[in-house]
Amino acid sequence: MPTQFVSLQDLATGGQLALPFHHSRPTPTISITPEIEEMLAGSCAVAIGVSGGKDSQACALRLTQYLNDVGHTGPRVLVHADLGSVEWEDSLPACERLADRLNLELMIVYRKAGGMMTRWRQRWKNNVLRYQELSCVRLIVPWSTPSMRYCTSELKLAPIASALKKRFRTCPIINVSGIRRQESAMRSRMPIAQLESRLTRAHFPGFTWNPILDWSLFEVLAEIRRSGMRLHEAYEVYRSSRVSCAFCIMSSAHDLSAAASCAHNHAVYREMVELEAESTFAFQGARWLADVAPQLLDPDLRARIQQAKEKALERQRIEAEIPDHLLYSKGWPTVMPTFGEAELIASARLRISALIPISCAFLTAETVRARYAALLEAKATRHLTS
Repeated sequence: MPTQFVSLQDLATGGQLALPFHHSRPTPTISITPEIEEMLAGSCAVAIGVSGGKDSQACALRLTQYLNDVGHTGPRVLVHADLGSVEWEDSLPACERLADRLNLELMIVYRKAGGMMTRWRQRWKNNVLRYQELSCVRLIVPWSTPSMRYCTSELKLAPIASALKKRFRTCPIINVSGIRRQESAMRSRMPIAQLESRLTRAHFPGFTWNPILDWSLFEVLAEIRRSGMRLHEAYEVYRSSRVSCAFCIMSSAHDLSAAASCAHNHAVYREMVELEAESTFAFQGARWLADVAPQLLDPDLRARIQQAKEKALERQRIEAEIPDHLLYSKGWPTVMPTFGEAELIASARLRISALIPISCAFLTAETVRARYAALLEAKATRHLTS
């Protein structure tokens, strides 16, 4: 039978979240592998990632009981990666409530260079610089995307791994996640556990473990109901189906609207729309965040967003003129453009630099070919010395 993907909104009845609780229903099992069993028996450190969301909450509640039942004697912590201004206001408090309930330390980690909004702004700045220097052929989106989730790798996994290795220097580490196969097609293919290179050191292995991988949404909510704890306010008050960034690149239209209905999220909403206006890139491909709650924007920003939408269409039309074999790919640049192709690239750069606007070099066929020659020479030199 194919996996069924269920939204939290499917459980909404009469303005209340239906939290299933059946005394006759057995507690769902923990998914585990022989490697994880061996590590737990050897008193490894167990770090349970918590976001404030329902899955990590249910995972922490059930797994703590499981660790007690199997006699785990190693250190345990909850760990929360704070993403900065894009977080729901209740996310950290929800993690703190959970830590108090389980009597566990809550480690809070951050990306040293700043939160998610800082990362998106820096990425746009870097992408503009790359375009100015002709280190890429087309302007690059500032936002994370479903296929390029550096938000997860840079703001969650990397700082968590770094903090855990510093804390637990002399024992193996298991980093626990509350992901579930029912959430998405991609997660339906996730393993129960796997070796994690970012946590592995010379004499101490590190693993990621997904112990509630096969749980249903009903089982998650039932676990929270059994504990007597409440859900994050994003679910209970604002009717969101998920908790991550308030405005997430993976969010549905419903969840974006839910986030916009929370006054605490209005400032970051406007900041994100500002970046849409500046960059001419919609937050979710063709879906503009500005369209979620335009009533929260002042007239000037609404006008600039309309201009950005028009510029985006023109930018896409211009960039479509560039032949595919000249676009960025692994090992770029792979060929020297002909004089005619260089004229196309120069013409596109001239028009886009005026459209955005960006101060660009390499706006003639001659300078474009000279830049490619320099790039190809540098590439050949690196190949010879590697």
